[in-house]
Formats: sequence, structure tokens, C-alpha cells
Amino acid sequence: MAEYKLEMTTGDMPYAGTSDYVYVTLFGTEGKSERTLMDNYGIDFQRGATGSYTVKTSFSLGKLLLVKVEKVQYLYLPEDEWYFSKMVVTTPEGDVILYPCYRWIGRGEPVELRGGRAMKAFEDNHPLLIDHRKKELMLKRNFYQWKIMDEGLSHINSFNDVSELPAEIRFSDSRAADILYSKAKTGIELKVKGLYGSTAQWETIEDIKKIFWYKKTTMSEYVAEHWTEDDFYGYQFLNGVNPGVIKRCSELPTNFPVTEEMVKPFLEEGSSLQKEMEKGNMFLYDQKKMDGIPPRVYNSEPLHVTAGLCLFYSNWENKLMPIAIQLNQQPSEKNPIFLPSDPETDWLLAKMFIKNADCMDHESVHHLVRTHFLAEVFAVAALRRFPAIHPFYKLLFPHFRHTLHINTRARVSLLGPDGALSKSSLGFDGLLEVMRRAVSEMTYSSLCLPEKIAAQGLESIPNFYYRDDGLKLWNIINSFVKAVVEHYYPSDSEVHKDTELQEWISEIFTRGFLGNKDLGIPAAFYSVEEVVKFTTMVIFTTTVQHAAVNSGQYDFLAWAPNGTLLLRKPPPTTKGQSSMKTVLETLPDVGDTVSFAALTWLLSDRYTDYIPLGRYPDERFDEPEPKQMIKEFQAELSYLSEAIKARNSHLELPYTYLDPVEIENSVSI
Repeated sequence: MAEYKLEMTTGDMPYAGTSDYVYVTLFGTEGKSERTLMDNYGIDFQRGATGSYTVKTSFSLGKLLLVKVEKVQYLYLPEDEWYFSKMVVTTPEGDVILYPCYRWIGRGEPVELRGGRAMKAFEDNHPLLIDHRKKELMLKRNFYQWKIMDEGLSHINSFNDVSELPAEIRFSDSRAADILYSKAKTGIELKVKGLYGSTAQWETIEDIKKIFWYKKTTMSEYVAEHWTEDDFYGYQFLNGVNPGVIKRCSELPTNFPVTEEMVKPFLEEGSSLQKEMEKGNMFLYDQKKMDGIPPRVYNSEPLHVTAGLCLFYSNWENKLMPIAIQLNQQPSEKNPIFLPSDPETDWLLAKMFIKNADCMDHESVHHLVRTHFLAEVFAVAALRRFPAIHPFYKLLFPHFRHTLHINTRARVSLLGPDGALSKSSLGFDGLLEVMRRAVSEMTYSSLCLPEKIAAQGLESIPNFYYRDDGLKLWNIINSFVKAVVEHYYPSDSEVHKDTELQEWISEIFTRGFLGNKDLGIPAAFYSVEEVVKFTTMVIFTTTVQHAAVNSGQYDFLAWAPNGTLLLRKPPPTTKGQSSMKTVLETLPDVGDTVSFAALTWLLSDRYTDYIPLGRYPDERFDEPEPKQMIKEFQAELSYLSEAIKARNSHLELPYTYLDPVEIENSVSI
């Protein structure tokens, strides 16, 4: 007689437990056990509980291969799904094997689990395991399918509604309720105040401060007080919600005829534009990718979108200052170059139109295309190509948690007919074109922060905290990924042989980057080094980069004058004709302003089930080596978090968005 000791853990979340019968069958190289009811005295499988059970066999099953778990109706009780976390089996020979599940199981749904060391396809040598792996992947590919959202864009998952998603990748009931409550509370406040849906124009700038009673942050309050200041305007292009979009300017574009005479008053005394460019102190923001895109029609008239250029100067006080703005690509008498010495509201309007284009670029490209949609590509390819036992599934799944849910929902809430992006100056069709252009230009090096910073000449610009924190996080993630990948792939030949890994990168290349070889994205992996770099980029994109462009949305964009998706009036074409009345007429009406502000709160808030970067509550790895690597990864993140907090304590404007404890472990909102 042989005895197998089982410890079975139920998830610690609402409704995770079950009253149904649970049966287990063990499969080994020498045979299988009887189908055994897991039944102790009292109530089994309560929320958060771990129960101990025994499966007896008349002989040793040899090496354990699979565990089959079945949930069967108890009496006439209604269906209740069970969240089964994991099982740990101790064999008669003394082996202790982890069988991770971490999914909801329905009645009559048999689940077969593999345990032990993470295994690549070519390492499986038992017919039962080979067949199990083949069937699992076939089911996954049938379930997770691709769909084309629009020509020229990365492909998306085929689900039309979040209710079609498996429960383990949907929002939990508590998170969904949390978000609904936040949305409802915000909506009620705006309706009570008579702001929601109002087509009235703002009468004064101060009135905009009254949108919310309690939804205020230290930074949102700062923005409302300092939004007109040039040094704060420049600061935002380094550390705001869309950081790092400028590049060092060593030569002015021919279509931006800024002269020495124009900008000399704003440069260091005795210096010149040429000298400052040679010293690396001049930077350019260029929105040429928006040029020629028809804007949205608003009140029977087309809106105005400026594909502008802004010249910045990193001055002797280490402040980044805007010193020249041209609002359209081609210079002309009706497209003057605006300067800080121009009438106050002319200069203010010029900055507002640059920020309007930047807001649309931020939301559609840097937020959606380059984090949300990329994360979805990485996730769907992984779900289709990696079985649960694969080391890359274990490594990457925590970084895809909830991504399919939030993206499926966002395509309605952001891009639907009533969505915020559809109400922008470019509208749905215009932003689709911006996104198409972005996908066609999205190079591999631009997704890898060290290369991106170097390519844009931003290595030494001062007070660039996004760069400083981001590069440290890139290196920490890279070290962790390198340790894990090299543990499972000790040589390049291991990479060559892993067909599942090759199919994953192939799907990403064809579905995410549309097979465009010019972008530098690998279509296949040939070395361990390539795998480490690409995987670092995947984890960085789905965690760090998303936090950088998402978490500060309320802080910087709730105050509409500082940045908004919609401006109603055309940009100034001559100087000296504007006033504060012009500024108020240019801003969105009351209803659109509060709608945008409410959205930024919803996107920036923290919800139930938040998991910070590097925390892996689901135990998926069974071997001690990757478990130790995770501990070391967490320790490095903790050290960085302490260093960032120490630095921030001395800053007037703390940069908190890339503090590891503030970075969610996946694109989840």
C-alpha cells in the first residue's frame, strides 16, 4: 500500500470556495490511482483554506506525471465556481511536488495539472505528457484567437465582451465593483453640480477648480496653480504623463526657421543659438506625425489640430524652457513662430495647442498603442503558444493579469462612439490614423529604454527623473530575466530547439508588428542574449512604461488648461489678437471638461487586487533557483524604492510614478 499526501489550497478571494464534491486522480509512469473523493470531517474547500488529504494506492505510481481534479455537484445546490490555487503532493518516496492551478473551475470541468520543474517541449519524453501538452495548446489556440481591429494596427483578442473571458484573467468581482463604485460616485457628484453634459462655456479659469470636491492630489493642486509657468511646462516633457518625447537638437529643421534674433533674449548672456546647440542644450518636440490628418467635425465645423514644433532650452538653472513654438509644419505668414516675449495669452495659447496634440499623442500612441495594445499582443501570443508548464508561461503570465479585460473594455470606453478619444480634436478616425502611423514607426530600439534615451540624445539633460528611475528599473528587470532565462536555457541551442518559444516570437512579429522587418523586431530567436533583451522589454513595457504614462493622468490632465484632448477654437495665426476670453472659448465646454477629468481619475486610481512590480502571490515555479531569483529581484526593487523616496524627500515636485511600489505588475487599468 502506498500513500500520497495532498495539500490543496483554495483561493483567498470572495466566492472562491465551493460546497461541491472534489475528486482527484493521480497519474504516474507506473499507472494511475483510483478516483478519490477529497473529504475530511467538516466543510472542505472554504475560501483561503488549505486542506490535507490522502490518496491510497496498492502500488507506487512511479514518477508522477499528472493530477486530474474534478468538481461534481453536491446534492441539489446551485453551481458555484471554485478558485483552486495549488496542490502540493508528497509521494511515498518523499518527493514534494507543486501543482499550480490558479484558476476557476466549474462543475463537470475536469482539470489536468502538471507539476514539478518547468519544462520545455523537447524535454518531455513520456507519451502521456507529450499528448497532454499537445491537447492543452490545441484547446488554447482554439479559445484565444486573433482579430483585426483596423488595417495597420496591431491585432487584438477576438472576444467582443469581457464576459467571454475566462474568470482567471477577468477582473475579480471586488475590483469590478470598486471601479463601478468610483465611476458612479464621480458621475453623481458631477450631475449634482449640474456639470455633467453641460454645453456651457467656462466663465473663469478659477471655476474649473470646482469640478471635484474631494478628488484632489498634491500634484493636481500644483498643476492648477503653476500651469502657465514656462519652467513647469518644460518639466512636464521630462517628468509628466508623456515623458521623454523630445530629442536633442543639433540642427534646426528647415521648416522651423527660428532665428538668432528671436531667441537670443532667452539664452544665457553672451551665448548664441548655435553655441547652445553645440553644447547639447537645445531640444525639439516635433508632432509631424499628425500633419495632414483631418480633424473631427464639431458643431458642423471642423476642429483644428496643430502638428507643431516646440524648441526647448535647458538653461543655466537646469530648467527646461520652451523658447519658440510654430503651430504647423510649414512656415508662413499665418503660421508665425511664437515666443515667450509675445503677448501673454498668445504664448499661452501656443503652448496649449502643443499640449493638445501631445495629449492626443499620449493617449492614443504612448498609452494605448505602446503599452496596452503591445501588452495584449504579448499576452495573446503567450496564451496561445505556451502550456502552463513552460518556463515562459510561469515567468510572464503575472505580467498579463487583467490585460485582456481592460483592453476589451477600453475599446468601448475610450474608442467607442461616446469614448473620450472619439471626442478629441482628431476624433476616432483621426486618432486611428495617428495610431497606424505610430505602429509603422514603432522600432524595437524605441521600446528599449537605454537605446531610446541614447538615440534621442537625452543622456545628460538634468532633472530627468523618468530616465533615471526607468534606466535603473530596466537594469534590475534585465538582471532578473537574465538569471531566469539562463537557468532554463544554458546555451543558444536550447533556444533554437524550443519550438514554442519560437512560435511565440513569430506571432508577436506578425500580429503585433505586422511582419515589418524594418522595425528591427525579431521574427525568431537565435541566442540566449536575444531572448533576455526581448523579455526584458516585454516586462518593462507591461509594468514600468505603463506606470509612467498612466499613473499621473489625473495629476497632470484633470486641470484642462494644462492639457486636454479637445480645443474648440482655431489656433492663433497673428499676434496680439487674443485675450483670456479667447483662452476660455478655446477650452472644451463644461460637460466635455468634466468628462475628461472624470476619466483621468478612473485611470489613475488604485483598485482592489493591486499587485506591485515583482510581487508574485501565485506560486508557479517549483524549483528553488527561480524562487531565489524572485527574492533577489524583490530585494533590488526594495532598495530602489528606498532610494527614490530619499531623493523625492528633497524635491519640490517628487517624481513617484516609477517607485517600484507604485508600479502595477501588469497592464490592469
